[in-house]
Amino acid sequence: MNTTVKLAWYGIIAAARSRWILGYTAFFFLATEGLMRFGGDSGRTVVSLLNIVLLLIPLVSIVIGTMTVYNNRDFTELLLSQPIQRGSLFVGQFLGLALPLVAAFLLGVGLPLLARAGDGEANIGLILMLLGSGTALTLIFTAFALLIANVVEDRAFGLGAALLLWLMTAALYDGIMLAVIWAFRDYPLEIPVLAMSIANPIDLARILVMLKFDVAALMGYTGAVFEKFFGTALGITLAASALVFWLCLPFWSGKVVFDKKDF
Repeated sequence: MNTTVKLAWYGIIAAARSRWILGYTAFFFLATEGLMRFGGDSGRTVVSLLNIVLLLIPLVSIVIGTMTVYNNRDFTELLLSQPIQRGSLFVGQFLGLALPLVAAFLLGVGLPLLARAGDGEANIGLILMLLGSGTALTLIFTAFALLIANVVEDRAFGLGAALLLWLMTAALYDGIMLAVIWAFRDYPLEIPVLAMSIANPIDLARILVMLKFDVAALMGYTGAVFEKFFGTALGITLAASALVFWLCLPFWSGKVVFDKKDF
Protein backbone atom coordinates (compact mmCIF):
# COMPACT_ATOMS: atom_id res chain seq x y z
CA MET A 1 0.00 0.00 0.00
CA ASN A 2 2.83 2.42 0.85
CA THR A 3 4.45 1.72 -2.51
CA THR A 4 1.19 2.38 -4.34
CA VAL A 5 0.65 5.67 -2.48
CA LYS A 6 4.21 6.82 -3.17
CA LEU A 7 3.98 6.01 -6.88
CA ALA A 8 0.57 7.68 -7.15
CA TRP A 9 1.89 10.77 -5.37
CA TYR A 10 4.85 10.90 -7.73
CA GLY A 11 2.49 10.80 -10.70
CA ILE A 12 0.33 13.54 -9.19
CA ILE A 13 3.32 15.81 -8.56
CA ALA A 14 4.64 15.22 -12.08
CA ALA A 15 1.25 16.03 -13.57
CA ALA A 16 0.86 19.16 -11.43
CA ARG A 17 4.16 20.49 -12.77
CA SER A 18 3.18 19.99 -16.40
CA ARG A 19 1.44 22.62 -18.46
CA TRP A 20 -1.12 20.34 -20.03
CA ILE A 21 -2.93 19.69 -16.75
CA LEU A 22 -3.12 23.44 -16.09
CA GLY A 23 -4.38 24.03 -19.63
CA TYR A 24 -6.92 21.21 -19.23
CA THR A 25 -8.26 22.79 -16.03
CA ALA A 26 -8.26 26.29 -17.52
CA PHE A 27 -10.14 25.13 -20.62
CA PHE A 28 -12.97 23.62 -18.61
CA PHE A 29 -13.09 26.59 -16.26
CA LEU A 30 -13.25 29.14 -19.08
CA ALA A 31 -15.77 27.10 -21.06
CA THR A 32 -18.01 26.69 -18.02
CA GLU A 33 -17.71 30.35 -17.02
CA GLY A 34 -18.46 31.50 -20.55
CA LEU A 35 -21.51 29.27 -20.86
CA MET A 36 -22.78 30.37 -17.44
CA ARG A 37 -22.39 34.05 -18.28
CA PHE A 38 -24.13 33.80 -21.65
CA GLY A 39 -26.66 31.12 -20.73
CA GLY A 40 -27.37 32.27 -17.21
CA ASP A 41 -28.77 28.92 -16.08
CA SER A 42 -26.81 25.99 -14.72
CA GLY A 43 -29.19 23.49 -16.35
CA ARG A 44 -28.61 24.87 -19.83
CA THR A 45 -24.89 25.08 -19.12
CA VAL A 46 -24.80 21.39 -18.22
CA VAL A 47 -26.48 20.42 -21.49
CA SER A 48 -24.03 22.59 -23.42
CA LEU A 49 -21.09 21.14 -21.51
CA LEU A 50 -22.27 17.57 -22.00
CA ASN A 51 -21.03 17.25 -25.58
CA ILE A 52 -17.68 18.77 -24.62
CA VAL A 53 -17.33 16.37 -21.70
CA LEU A 54 -18.31 13.30 -23.71
CA LEU A 55 -15.81 14.07 -26.48
CA LEU A 56 -12.90 15.72 -24.72
CA ILE A 57 -12.56 13.72 -21.50
CA PRO A 58 -12.23 10.28 -23.17
CA LEU A 59 -9.85 11.71 -25.80
CA VAL A 60 -7.56 13.46 -23.32
CA SER A 61 -7.62 10.58 -20.84
CA ILE A 62 -6.74 7.88 -23.34
CA VAL A 63 -4.14 9.88 -25.29
CA ILE A 64 -2.36 11.41 -22.29
CA GLY A 65 -2.47 8.11 -20.45
CA THR A 66 -1.08 6.13 -23.37
CA MET A 67 1.75 8.57 -24.10
CA THR A 68 2.67 8.88 -20.42
CA VAL A 69 3.06 5.12 -20.09
CA TYR A 70 5.28 4.99 -23.16
CA ASN A 71 7.38 7.95 -21.99
CA ASN A 72 7.84 6.39 -18.52
CA ARG A 73 8.76 2.94 -19.77
CA ASP A 74 12.44 3.27 -18.80
CA PHE A 75 11.44 4.46 -15.34
CA THR A 76 9.03 1.53 -15.05
CA GLU A 77 11.78 -0.93 -15.94
CA LEU A 78 14.02 0.67 -13.32
CA LEU A 79 11.34 0.28 -10.67
CA LEU A 80 10.75 -3.35 -11.65
CA SER A 81 14.42 -4.07 -10.95
CA GLN A 82 13.66 -3.21 -7.33
CA PRO A 83 11.77 -5.43 -4.87
CA ILE A 84 8.41 -3.90 -5.80
CA GLN A 85 5.27 -5.88 -6.52
CA ARG A 86 4.00 -5.40 -10.03
CA GLY A 87 0.44 -5.00 -8.84
CA SER A 88 1.38 -2.08 -6.60
CA LEU A 89 3.29 -0.46 -9.45
CA PHE A 90 0.36 -0.80 -11.85
CA VAL A 91 -2.18 0.62 -9.38
CA GLY A 92 0.19 3.47 -8.54
CA GLN A 93 0.61 4.32 -12.22
CA PHE A 94 -3.15 4.28 -12.74
CA LEU A 95 -3.86 6.55 -9.78
CA GLY A 96 -1.02 8.88 -10.70
CA LEU A 97 -2.56 9.34 -14.15
CA ALA A 98 -6.26 9.34 -13.29
CA LEU A 99 -6.38 11.47 -10.15
CA PRO A 100 -4.87 14.65 -11.69
CA LEU A 101 -7.27 14.37 -14.63
CA VAL A 102 -10.23 13.90 -12.31
CA ALA A 103 -9.13 16.83 -10.13
CA ALA A 104 -8.67 19.07 -13.17
CA PHE A 105 -12.16 18.25 -14.43
CA LEU A 106 -13.83 18.70 -11.06
CA LEU A 107 -12.10 22.02 -10.42
CA GLY A 108 -12.64 23.38 -13.91
CA VAL A 109 -16.31 22.39 -14.18
CA GLY A 110 -17.50 21.79 -10.64
CA LEU A 111 -16.44 25.04 -9.00
CA PRO A 112 -18.20 27.44 -11.41
CA LEU A 113 -21.32 25.30 -11.65
CA LEU A 114 -21.74 24.68 -7.94
CA ALA A 115 -20.98 28.31 -7.11
CA ARG A 116 -23.88 29.46 -9.27
CA ALA A 117 -26.24 26.53 -8.95
CA GLY A 118 -28.64 28.54 -6.83
CA ASP A 119 -31.24 26.93 -4.62
CA GLY A 120 -32.64 24.59 -7.25
CA GLU A 121 -32.38 21.03 -6.01
CA ALA A 122 -32.88 19.72 -9.55
CA ASN A 123 -29.91 21.73 -10.81
CA ILE A 124 -27.70 20.37 -8.02
CA GLY A 125 -28.64 16.82 -8.96
CA LEU A 126 -27.99 17.51 -12.63
CA ILE A 127 -24.58 19.02 -11.88
CA LEU A 128 -23.61 16.09 -9.68
CA MET A 129 -24.66 13.67 -12.42
CA LEU A 130 -22.46 15.49 -14.93
CA LEU A 131 -19.51 15.53 -12.53
CA GLY A 132 -19.99 11.85 -11.72
CA SER A 133 -20.23 10.90 -15.39
CA GLY A 134 -17.10 12.88 -16.26
CA THR A 135 -15.20 11.29 -13.40
CA ALA A 136 -16.29 7.81 -14.45
CA LEU A 137 -15.25 8.41 -18.07
CA THR A 138 -11.86 9.69 -16.92
CA LEU A 139 -11.20 6.56 -14.88
CA ILE A 140 -12.50 4.23 -17.60
CA PHE A 141 -10.45 5.67 -20.46
CA THR A 142 -7.33 6.00 -18.31
CA ALA A 143 -7.65 2.28 -17.62
CA PHE A 144 -8.01 1.66 -21.36
CA ALA A 145 -4.87 3.74 -21.92
CA LEU A 146 -2.82 1.55 -19.58
CA LEU A 147 -4.19 -1.59 -21.20
CA ILE A 148 -3.33 -0.43 -24.74
CA ALA A 149 0.14 0.82 -23.79
CA ASN A 150 1.01 -2.49 -22.14
CA VAL A 151 -0.40 -4.66 -24.95
CA VAL A 152 1.05 -2.72 -27.91
CA GLU A 153 4.82 -2.33 -27.88
CA ASP A 154 5.14 0.21 -30.70
CA ARG A 155 4.38 3.77 -29.62
CA ALA A 156 2.83 4.84 -32.94
CA PHE A 157 0.58 1.79 -33.17
CA GLY A 158 -0.40 2.19 -29.54
CA LEU A 159 -1.42 5.81 -30.04
CA GLY A 160 -3.30 4.83 -33.19
CA ALA A 161 -5.17 2.10 -31.30
CA ALA A 162 -6.07 4.57 -28.56
CA LEU A 163 -7.43 7.09 -31.07
CA LEU A 164 -9.35 4.36 -32.89
CA LEU A 165 -10.97 3.22 -29.65
CA TRP A 166 -11.96 6.81 -28.84
CA LEU A 167 -13.34 7.37 -32.35
CA MET A 168 -15.31 4.14 -32.18
CA THR A 169 -16.94 4.86 -28.83
CA ALA A 170 -17.45 8.61 -29.35
CA ALA A 171 -18.71 8.74 -32.93
CA LEU A 172 -18.88 5.54 -34.97
CA TYR A 173 -20.80 3.56 -32.37
CA ASP A 174 -23.77 5.92 -32.53
CA GLY A 175 -23.88 5.58 -36.32
CA ILE A 176 -23.82 1.79 -36.08
CA MET A 177 -26.57 1.88 -33.47
CA LEU A 178 -28.79 4.10 -35.64
CA ALA A 179 -28.18 1.84 -38.63
CA VAL A 180 -29.25 -1.22 -36.62
CA ILE A 181 -32.39 0.56 -35.39
CA TRP A 182 -33.30 1.60 -38.93
CA ALA A 183 -32.58 -1.82 -40.46
CA PHE A 184 -34.71 -3.66 -37.88
CA ARG A 185 -37.30 -0.93 -37.34
CA ASP A 186 -40.16 -3.39 -37.91
CA TYR A 187 -39.12 -5.51 -34.93
CA PRO A 188 -39.31 -4.84 -31.17
CA LEU A 189 -35.95 -3.34 -30.27
CA GLU A 190 -36.33 -2.27 -26.65
CA ILE A 191 -33.95 -4.82 -25.18
CA PRO A 192 -31.34 -4.65 -28.02
CA VAL A 193 -31.29 -0.83 -27.85
CA LEU A 194 -30.78 -0.91 -24.08
CA ALA A 195 -28.03 -3.54 -24.43
CA MET A 196 -26.23 -1.53 -27.12
CA SER A 197 -26.41 1.60 -24.98
CA ILE A 198 -24.97 -0.15 -21.95
CA ALA A 199 -22.21 -1.60 -24.15
CA ASN A 200 -20.77 1.90 -24.69
CA PRO A 201 -19.72 3.90 -21.59
CA ILE A 202 -19.96 7.23 -23.42
CA ASP A 203 -23.54 6.54 -24.52
CA LEU A 204 -24.38 5.39 -21.02
CA ALA A 205 -23.05 8.61 -19.49
CA ARG A 206 -24.95 10.71 -22.06
CA ILE A 207 -28.24 8.94 -21.35
CA LEU A 208 -27.93 9.31 -17.58
CA VAL A 209 -27.30 13.05 -17.79
CA MET A 210 -30.00 13.69 -20.39
CA LEU A 211 -32.60 11.77 -18.42
CA LYS A 212 -31.67 13.74 -15.31
CA PHE A 213 -32.39 16.86 -17.33
CA ASP A 214 -35.81 15.40 -18.20
CA VAL A 215 -35.57 15.82 -21.97
CA ALA A 216 -36.21 12.19 -22.86
CA ALA A 217 -39.35 13.24 -24.70
CA LEU A 218 -37.16 15.04 -27.22
CA MET A 219 -35.26 11.82 -27.94
CA GLY A 220 -38.24 10.07 -29.55
CA TYR A 221 -38.78 6.33 -29.30
CA THR A 222 -35.38 5.52 -27.81
CA GLY A 223 -35.80 8.31 -25.27
CA ALA A 224 -39.08 6.80 -24.11
CA VAL A 225 -37.42 3.40 -23.75
CA PHE A 226 -34.50 4.87 -21.80
CA GLU A 227 -36.77 6.88 -19.52
CA LYS A 228 -38.95 3.86 -18.80
CA PHE A 229 -35.94 1.72 -17.89
CA PHE A 230 -33.24 4.03 -16.53
CA GLY A 231 -35.79 6.14 -14.67
CA THR A 232 -36.40 3.29 -12.23
CA ALA A 233 -34.28 2.31 -9.25
CA LEU A 234 -33.35 -0.92 -11.00
CA GLY A 235 -32.28 0.96 -14.11
CA ILE A 236 -30.12 3.41 -12.16
CA THR A 237 -28.50 0.54 -10.26
CA LEU A 238 -27.82 -1.34 -13.49
CA ALA A 239 -26.38 1.78 -15.13
CA ALA A 240 -24.06 2.41 -12.18
CA SER A 241 -23.03 -1.26 -12.22
CA ALA A 242 -22.33 -1.03 -15.96
CA LEU A 243 -20.02 1.95 -15.46
CA VAL A 244 -18.20 0.05 -12.69
CA PHE A 245 -17.89 -2.92 -15.03
CA TRP A 246 -16.43 -0.69 -17.77
CA LEU A 247 -13.83 0.49 -15.25
CA CYS A 248 -13.00 -2.95 -13.90
CA LEU A 249 -12.72 -4.66 -17.31
CA PRO A 250 -9.80 -2.64 -18.78
CA PHE A 251 -8.21 -2.13 -15.37
CA TRP A 252 -8.13 -5.83 -14.53
CA SER A 253 -7.11 -6.79 -18.07
CA GLY A 254 -4.30 -4.22 -18.03
CA LYS A 255 -3.11 -5.49 -14.65
CA VAL A 256 -3.03 -9.09 -15.90
CA VAL A 257 -1.04 -8.05 -18.99
CA PHE A 258 1.32 -5.94 -16.88
CA ASP A 259 1.94 -8.81 -14.43
CA LYS A 260 2.88 -11.19 -17.28
CA LYS A 261 4.72 -8.66 -19.47
CA ASP A 262 8.42 -9.27 -20.14
CA PHE A 263 10.07 -5.85 -20.02
